[in-house]
Amino acid sequence: MKRAVYAGSFDPVTNGHLWMIREAVELFDELIVAVGVNPEKHCTFSVDERVEMLRAVTRGFSKLRVDVFENQFLVNYAQSIGANYIIRGIRTASDYEYERTMRYINSDLHPDITTIFLLPPREYAEVSSTMVKGLVGPRGWQNMIRQYLPEPVYRKLIAMYQPE
Repeated sequence: MKRAVYAGSFDPVTNGHLWMIREAVELFDELIVAVGVNPEKHCTFSVDERVEMLRAVTRGFSKLRVDVFENQFLVNYAQSIGANYIIRGIRTASDYEYERTMRYINSDLHPDITTIFLLPPREYAEVSSTMVKGLVGPRGWQNMIRQYLPEPVYRKLIAMYQPE
């Protein structure tokens, strides 16, 4: 069985993440989308909220499950769940440099786990959770962020910043 893990903070999940998930789920027998918990990183949404949003936007994928991992290297987590592959997105040259280094380190730790790089199409190349959160606030932000987020995530962000 070809099992892959796609990990991130998903704070919040964007259309770029969803593109990665759609591509990866077609390539593997099972895809685990793993929310990584980094106590050093301040997140807008709780782990439970991020998991809930991911489950909402991936409900239609039968070969996918959402999980959480913390306090361990991604490659060790992948090994612990029997994943043969790690999926990583490359949007920029700096992403590539970082991910290439991590791929070699991961290979040193677990040579049996292969890292697969996916390059999103141009419309998602600049989309990141940080970028989306940075747009919140100025007049018109609601319309601006809509194009970058799946609908359930968009509604959650609106509710967070404009409670009724």
